Amino acid sequence: MLDIASSAPDFTLPDADGNDVTLSALQGGPVVLYFYPRDDTPGCTKESIAFSEHLSEFEAAGAKIFGISKDSVASHAKFAKKRELTVGLLSDENGSVCEDYGVWKEKNMYGKKYMGIERTTFLIDANGNIAMVWPKVKVPGHAEAVLAAVKAL
Repeated sequence: MLDIASSAPDFTLPDADGNDVTLSALQGGPVVLYFYPRDDTPGCTKESIAFSEHLSEFEAAGAKIFGISKDSVASHAKFAKKRELTVGLLSDENGSVCEDYGVWKEKNMYGKKYMGIERTTFLIDANGNIAMVWPKVKVPGHAEAVLAAVKAL
């Protein structure tokens, strides 16, 4: 996991429309990256809807917000359309960004171990440094907590 005040690893990933998004090109304002396990699952859907509902407030605070998972661009496009999401969804199909941010972890469900994305959110400041990290996110109230942190920057 990345430490607060460390430089956020740069990346270029495609969004749900197939357009490349490069983190370093977004410097000058805060960026929220929320890593989530899978498109269209209950927790991930609730999280993405919550961030979408607050998008105008994030934008008013000068922040950009992106959800990242290992799902494909096509999966993201279907998920965004089905759930009417307004936040950007980035596809990290090869998992390199998940690895760089330390969110690709061994998980355990019903005694079965497997590798997956640990739901984690990073707030990156205008200079490209990690300002806050929320590991092992619980969805209720999370988008509001992140918004409060963005406003406090």
